[in-house]
Amino acid sequence: MQQTKPCNRPFIVMLILLLLMALHASAHTINYVLEKAPAGNVFWYYLKLGFSHIIPNGFDHILFVIGLCLLSNKVKVILWQATAFTVAHSITLALSMKNIIVAPSAVVEPIIALSILFIAIENLLLTELKPWRVMLVFMFGLIHGMGFASALNEIGLPRNKFFLSILSFNLGVEVGQVTIILSVFALIIFPLGKKKYYRKKVVYPLSILIGLIALYWTIQRVFFV
Repeated sequence: MQQTKPCNRPFIVMLILLLLMALHASAHTINYVLEKAPAGNVFWYYLKLGFSHIIPNGFDHILFVIGLCLLSNKVKVILWQATAFTVAHSITLALSMKNIIVAPSAVVEPIIALSILFIAIENLLLTELKPWRVMLVFMFGLIHGMGFASALNEIGLPRNKFFLSILSFNLGVEVGQVTIILSVFALIIFPLGKKKYYRKKVVYPLSILIGLIALYWTIQRVFFV
């Protein structure tokens, strides 16, 4: 019998975890006020809500996206990771708000912190994008999407404008993430990315700092929240 390849094991473990999380599904809250609001108002409200969930309120998500940008100074490398992350969190955000899969924040938040730590460590060990890193970023995106859903569920969604509010919230999240990526390019990669000392004096210190913060969050979210 053919054995499971090591690179597939994290994927299988994550699928099992997601299936277990589905057992905790519960109905999302309803935003009755916005059910009576014009579609344009609903769109802008959730667009701004999605953006503010990243900037300035999503410091953990900001560090994750910055971490994705540090592996390489090549645009293609960053786009591959960002695309995988975007597709993944879009899927679980929609599924969570449709009550198909909803995970408790006590499970999601520590895993989000661990995902940041993992990316930081990989930035220290790798010098180029590996195919399995994209798979792992995708799986981490699934978890981040459930984190987005947990925050969105506190506000609630109008039943008659469910898909509009989901779309606009997700668009706001993407605008926030693109803003971070462009900022990293403008402030770090473009001026410093081709310098010989880039990895030693930029990537390593930043990744270590991100990793230490993520480790602190992991401990805090597991034992003190």
